[in-house]
Amino acid sequence: EVRLVESGGGLVQAGESLRLSCEASGFDFEDYVICWFRQAPGQEREGISCIAGSDGSTHYLDSVKGRFTISSDRAKSTVYLQMSSLKPEDTATYYCASRAGIIVNNLSPSWYDYWSQGTQVTVTS
Repeated sequence: EVRLVESGGGLVQAGESLRLSCEASGFDFEDYVICWFRQAPGQEREGISCIAGSDGSTHYLDSVKGRFTISSDRAKSTVYLQMSSLKPEDTATYYCASRAGIIVNNLSPSWYDYWSQGTQVTVTS
């Protein structure tokens, strides 16, 4: 059974940092791409960043480049999203998702097969 379990959300002030974790199980980590998405109330789900389990190649949404960093620990089958200089507009429910393959530049939610339960990130001004 494929499972994605994320953790690390919370309440922070603008300018602070937060790290999300997504632990994967039930599939070969190296054969999948894992991405981070977010969805704010009343808005569509938005792809933020992806990483390939095979070689660690990455892709980012332009608006988070320089503030967010995606990384992975293959030994732990875990992907991280380090978020820095957080802004109130980063407030959303954050999800990780996966799909078999190596394509990292597809940020469309419909492309991904497996999803985590979501964790809330709230940034106050």
